[in-house]
Amino acid sequence: MATTAAVHIPHPAPEAEEVYRRWIQFLDEEFTRHSSSERRSEIVRDQLTQLYLGRPHGGKLNLALTSELPGNVVTLSLDPMNLTMEAEHYADVDHDRYNPRKPLLWFWQMFDRSPIGLNHWLGLRFRCMLGRHIFRHVGAGVKIHHGVEVTFGYNLSLGDGAIIRQGALLNDRGGISVGKNAVIGSFARIYSHAYDPANYDQATLAPTVIGARARIASHAIVLGGQNVADGEIVGSFPQ
Repeated sequence: MATTAAVHIPHPAPEAEEVYRRWIQFLDEEFTRHSSSERRSEIVRDQLTQLYLGRPHGGKLNLALTSELPGNVVTLSLDPMNLTMEAEHYADVDHDRYNPRKPLLWFWQMFDRSPIGLNHWLGLRFRCMLGRHIFRHVGAGVKIHHGVEVTFGYNLSLGDGAIIRQGALLNDRGGISVGKNAVIGSFARIYSHAYDPANYDQATLAPTVIGARARIASHAIVLGGQNVADGEIVGSFPQ
C-alpha cells in the first residue's frame, strides 16, 4: 500500500524566527496605527536605512561635496517622500487611496530588492502583512513570492489560499480579483486595462477576474477584461 511522505515545512532557527515575527508584528502595528503618507514614509525610511545602510536614520548630509553625491542620492531615495513611482503618472490614479499606500509599495519593492528579500520564510509573511495594508482584500493562507509587482494596490483582491509565484505582475489599474486557491505562475502578467491602438495615451479600464482554483501558467498573459473561469487553465504546463 502506497504511503504519503509527511510534508516538511522548513523554518529558520528559533531565535531568528522570533526576531522575524517581532519585526513583522511591529510593522503591522505601526501601519495600522498610522495611515498618513507622511508618517508611513518616515517609518519606511527608517526601516530601509537600517536594511540598506546598516545604521539608524539621522545625521546631516554634506550636500557641498560632489564626492558624496552618490551616497546622498541613496540616502534620500530611501525616503518615499523623495521619489515618484510609475503609478503616480497615470491620469486614472486615485491619489486619496494611492498616497497612503505609496510608502508601503516602495517598502515592498525595496525589501524584495535587498538581500533580505531572498529570505523565503520571512518574505512570504512580510508581503502578506504589507498586502493587508495595501490591497483591497487579502484572504487567509495567501502566499506571495519574491519579486511580485503591483501597480495601484488598492484595486487588487486575493482570495483565501491564492498563490502568486515569483516575478508575477498584477497591474490592477482597472481592478483584479484573484479567486480562492487560484495560482498565478512565475512571471505571468495580469492586466486590467487596454490601450487604443490609434492613441496609445488613451487607456480603457477593464476589470479582470481570475476564478477560484484557476491556474495561470508561468509567463502567460491575461489581458484586461478577461474573465478566467473557476478551475480554468491559461497557458502551457509541462506534461
